[in-house]
Amino acid sequence: IHASFNQVVTATGRLSSSDPNLQNIPIRSDAGREIRKAFVAAPGHVLLAADYSQIELRLLAHLSGDENLIQAFKDGMDIHTAVAAEVMDVAPENVDGDMRSTAKMINFGIVYGITAFGLARRLGGDVSNSEAAEIIENYKARFPRINEFLAACVDQSKGHADGHVETILGRRRAIPQIHARNPNEQALGERMAINTVVQGSAADLIKLAMLDLHRCLPTEAPGTKMLLQIHDELVFEVPEDQIDPVTALVRERMEHAMELAVPLVVDAAHGRDWFAAK
Repeated sequence: IHASFNQVVTATGRLSSSDPNLQNIPIRSDAGREIRKAFVAAPGHVLLAADYSQIELRLLAHLSGDENLIQAFKDGMDIHTAVAAEVMDVAPENVDGDMRSTAKMINFGIVYGITAFGLARRLGGDVSNSEAAEIIENYKARFPRINEFLAACVDQSKGHADGHVETILGRRRAIPQIHARNPNEQALGERMAINTVVQGSAADLIKLAMLDLHRCLPTEAPGTKMLLQIHDELVFEVPEDQIDPVTALVRERMEHAMELAVPLVVDAAHGRDWFAAK
């Protein structure tokens, strides 16, 4: 199978895949797991999957400069527990599963402009819109630099005739919707501005890592091939007797692809097939 990877199809700068789309092979369904088992390494080789951990949240911490979020990552804390403790005003050891789940939804939703209505719907019928709004406001109060950063993304877009924003490496995306008269379309433009800066910066970062690995693998890990990129994850075929040093090399290069205010962390696993490598 020889898929195509497209550089300039997605607006945020992420790579896309086609003919077939190998970035869209599911892993959470039974059928998807069986499909992944069909992707098998060559004899004498294993598949290595290396995945950036919470890359968009780490970039959010770096880009916003929020000291609370940066410190939580530096301390190696479970970021959802750390955020829950701040927002719910409890000690980290007193954070329960429901609190952590709420914080996780906010962490991942904040970049996509989550609303009180959207959060309440995700949390289920026990949380009202007003309660969800209070949770979001508490988040913004505890992590003020994040709120300032999100507003700055929107202001940056509004300050240009074409509505463009820039990623961490200066790549631009025009967002004309930011100047729309229709409030719903303008709100969409605001969400796009925020998402582009964060998700687009994540795309920049993994592309730097890919370029670095493309250069170093032939000399430092001969026999290893980079096979796939699935957004925050890279998949390699590695000679079985080289898996430990290659894993260390890949992790080292990916974790130092860009120097941020927070540490980059890469989770790596290997197996004979793609499913086993997760």
